[in-house]
Amino acid sequence: MPALDGLRILDLSRVLAGPYCTAILADHGAEVWKIENPAGGDDTRAFGPPFARNGLSTYFCAINRNKKSLAIDLKTPQGVELVRALAAKADVVVENFRPGTAERLGLGATALRAVDPRLIYCSLSGFGQTGPWRDKPGYDLAVQGLSGLQALTGAADGPPTKVGTSIADLVTGLHAVQGILLALHRRERTGLGDTVDVAMLDSVVALLTYQATGWLLAGNAPSRLGNRHPSIVPYETFACQDGHLNLAVGNDALFAKFAALVGHAEWSNDPRFARNPARVAHRDELVPAIAELLAADTVANWTERLGDAGIPCGPIFEVPAVLSHPQTIARGMVTAVDDGDGGSLDLPGVPIHLVDAPGSVRTPPPQLGADTRTVLAAELGLDSRALDDLLRDGVIAGM
Repeated sequence: MPALDGLRILDLSRVLAGPYCTAILADHGAEVWKIENPAGGDDTRAFGPPFARNGLSTYFCAINRNKKSLAIDLKTPQGVELVRALAAKADVVVENFRPGTAERLGLGATALRAVDPRLIYCSLSGFGQTGPWRDKPGYDLAVQGLSGLQALTGAADGPPTKVGTSIADLVTGLHAVQGILLALHRRERTGLGDTVDVAMLDSVVALLTYQATGWLLAGNAPSRLGNRHPSIVPYETFACQDGHLNLAVGNDALFAKFAALVGHAEWSNDPRFARNPARVAHRDELVPAIAELLAADTVANWTERLGDAGIPCGPIFEVPAVLSHPQTIARGMVTAVDDGDGGSLDLPGVPIHLVDAPGSVRTPPPQLGADTRTVLAAELGLDSRALDDLLRDGVIAGM
């Protein structure tokens, strides 16, 4: 039995941060009722190309497996009442409206938790439910810039660069999962739910960790260093004969091994290089010498030699290579699921491995409104006539 079996999630979120959160919960057994606009559904259904062979957006597929889709129009009073009734049946509500929108709809934390004090209500937003930027829209690219992360990313002599994936959205989704699980743990002890407020800006600022404390505690304002590490040397990317190698020599013992392996055991006794703080101070003397050595052989040869010596290193894989690598496959990080149409979809796997209660990808991303009638009948007791009336009036859509 998966860890979250029996947990019910009412998911009012869309695009990435909220759906990523609820996908993780669904992977571990939670039943997720994804509420979508009947006119097109989640925005990401139209994100593309690329599209899968069945016409589904590959973006949508990445974060909406294991969910049930209910197409309900929240612009109608009847639609709002349906969702309020579902909230009364749920353990958790997840939403990422602009702050204040849920309250105007009558779907805010105060209104819903007044009906059920055990309800956990999780709000994801760009800047949180408080503060002078509360009402600003939050988009991943903007938050990467505002958080300081983009200023730290890219070549030292080049422009600021965004991270290659939507890291602000994704880490916000991860923090939302943590907040929900914390609130569930508290509910076990107190019998009371809670309101979880997760902001994209907060989430990325938290990732600054040692870059932030370098400024707060030592007055050191960090800057872009490309693939270099600000506090560890050598810990960066080097060019080889046929590609690039990441070399991560994280302590003095590893550096001694590395120096001996590349034929410069004397570096371990050189006061400029023997200790990491000295290596950082003399980076511009050491790194060019290492670069010249590594350029003389191939990535594969260096990976083998360094790896055999226990020195962390590795090639830089393109995405197709990662997704076909034996380690990726062995860990179940690519998984096939029946697409419901006689074929299958290869999707990213579940990264959190509970040995006795494993998560899994059980169902494909749902068609828009595929579960509207089933869930409303089962949870709210609506009969066929009532459902037909709602369908006729445009309040709901689906099969």
